Amino acid sequence: MSENERSRPPFHLAIPVHDIEAARHFYGEVLGFGRGREDERWTDWDLEGHQVVTHMVDDHSNAVAGHNPVDGKMVPVPHFGLVLPVPRFQELASRLQGAGVEFVIDPYVRFAGTPGEQWTMFFLDPSGNALEFKAFADLDQLFAV
Repeated sequence: MSENERSRPPFHLAIPVHDIEAARHFYGEVLGFGRGREDERWTDWDLEGHQVVTHMVDDHSNAVAGHNPVDGKMVPVPHFGLVLPVPRFQELASRLQGAGVEFVIDPYVRFAGTPGEQWTMFFLDPSGNALEFKAFADLDQLFAV
């Protein structure tokens, strides 16, 4: 971990899942995240240095509350994910495609030719939690207007 990465506090996010074993397979095997502490009903995941915890919740239903139009696509809300370097984004997209993950929004370049141009992709975990991963060729464009 670089000095710059250590100076940024990692986020912590706990999400509900309906099947902890399906979550363990998806986050560990499909996404390739490192597994941390766990118990019978929860597991910590290393999301590029951030902590995401899958918690089994009885009677959990669809986690997507709705959709919002962005760049002509219907984006699931809520969602979470990371901004990755472009090669890491491409590697993850290939990994997901190889695992047969169905995309809500296929990997593509959003806002092409404008400030904020970015690669993005959306997919759901087995419990319906929406994830977005994106990448910028120029990270200075992250908050461009």
